Amino acid sequence: MSELILHHYPISPFAEKARLVLGFKQLAWRSVHIPSIMPKPDVQALTGGYRRTPFLQVGADIYCDTALMCDVLEHRQPTPTLYPEQHKGAARIVAQWADSTLFTTSMAYNFSAKGAVSFFQAQGMGPDEAKAFGADRGAMRGGAPRMYPGDAAAACKSYLRRIANMLGEQPFLFGAAPCLADFSVYHPLWFTRAIPAVANLFDATPNVLAWMDRMAAIGHGTSTPLSATDAIAVAAASQPLPVDGEVFQDEHGIPLGSAVTVTAESFGLEPTAGELVAATRMHYTLRRTDARAGTVHVHFPRVGFVLKKAEA
Repeated sequence: MSELILHHYPISPFAEKARLVLGFKQLAWRSVHIPSIMPKPDVQALTGGYRRTPFLQVGADIYCDTALMCDVLEHRQPTPTLYPEQHKGAARIVAQWADSTLFTTSMAYNFSAKGAVSFFQAQGMGPDEAKAFGADRGAMRGGAPRMYPGDAAAACKSYLRRIANMLGEQPFLFGAAPCLADFSVYHPLWFTRAIPAVANLFDATPNVLAWMDRMAAIGHGTSTPLSATDAIAVAAASQPLPVDGEVFQDEHGIPLGSAVTVTAESFGLEPTAGELVAATRMHYTLRRTDARAGTVHVHFPRVGFVLKKAEA
């Protein structure tokens, strides 16, 4: 069975979500550190355009977005489960809210004036690096405005009270064991807690802090480093997994075999172009060829991504 290769960087919140899921599943994985801002030539050799962090590589199969990665890891290691049967739908809904609304609201709060200064100082970034980081994230938003910090602060406090209410006296959001919702809610709050100037946000919700400590104790499993060059060589020496089973649920009038693009609905709007080889009820798969990586399959979840026929 091909190794799991996570392409990430240490301060990425979504990467922390993936690392904790790997730890929860007690999986061994290879760790490729990638740049936090563009350019990312090694990333795009594998993804064909997608530049968000993290992504998961298994041989010549590239899985984009942590929602899809969680499904892949659940299939790889079904226990302990991310999707307890009695809470499967609710866990996915809470996770989607956390990965979108909670994440964007938290980032607006984190990068208030005092939060931004504290973050850049903690990361040892000088003025030029901080400016480049800010410009990169602005480009990822595609010009969309960020929430005002005051509005974000008020919303974050409300969200924390709601999370505290969900927890009550139980250890995790839906009971005795963590599920997908816990990992998705945790990662933006993990980032906030790591910024000294804004970490006092949690003072009014001690049970949320205690839950965060329990989540952090899960750990990251067992990882060993791998260079980006070697990861690309792994792809080049591999063949994508065969596409079988239910491969086509047509919602767009775009037949399999068409040249298409897949782009995130928001944040990180670089398209990936390729041949549509699967469009199931849950995900898209594009076949593409790169001079360095060879032929790869790049996979995206349907929810949160836009499929279009490539322009001639």
